[in-house]
Amino acid sequence: MSAFVLVAEDDAKQAELVRRYLRREDYSVLVVGDGRAAIDQVRSRRPDLLILDVMMPELDGLDVLRVLRRDYDVPILVVTARSAAEDKLAGFDLGADDYLTKPYDPRELMARVRSLLRRAKASGGSGASVVLPLHVGPLSLDQVRHEVRLDGYRIECTPAEFRILETLMSSPGRVFSRRQLLDEAHGPESFVTERTADAHVKNLRRKIEADPRNPVLLQTVYGVGYRIADRTPTSDG
Repeated sequence: MSAFVLVAEDDAKQAELVRRYLRREDYSVLVVGDGRAAIDQVRSRRPDLLILDVMMPELDGLDVLRVLRRDYDVPILVVTARSAAEDKLAGFDLGADDYLTKPYDPRELMARVRSLLRRAKASGGSGASVVLPLHVGPLSLDQVRHEVRLDGYRIECTPAEFRILETLMSSPGRVFSRRQLLDEAHGPESFVTERTADAHVKNLRRKIEADPRNPVLLQTVYGVGYRIADRTPTSDG
């Protein structure tokens, strides 16, 4: 069965171009022209991927991201005419999985679509071997169910956040560079900058740390990268 891709784009000409390229690769496609319609379709149709334009009527793309990431982990590729690094980081901070700046080559768009769908399928795939959940202190990560829990309570993570946490929890205490984490989250062929790793980590800390400004689980190793603490912190330090 082909993947179902939802396209949220208010420029009719651009939307038709994207639709044609997606249909050429046999994806099932639905196009909507505003942010509220995008949210409604994600809730009702559960697409495999959302291509989300930032500048849209009703709700802009960043507001759509903010709403959807409360409940859904659908891979989201943000497309925008804004090229400032701050805008890109804002998108990643809200849970975008990839970011493409207009004007773009449609072939690059398709390459990113394929990459996101492959990684989403791999993270939710069902192999014959038994995969045990990962546990580090109060955190648990179930790779089969694609669930993260903190003290037993489910934590909603984007696909990129899940892959970063999975990488860190697979080797507690090991330090991973920003580039290593981005390769796991977005693939080695991605074009995201290393500052994107910081945005993902910041977002994860909001979800798993009691005090995100003073993290004890997801630690920074200055000048190197990040690690998950290899033991549960105690009151003695």
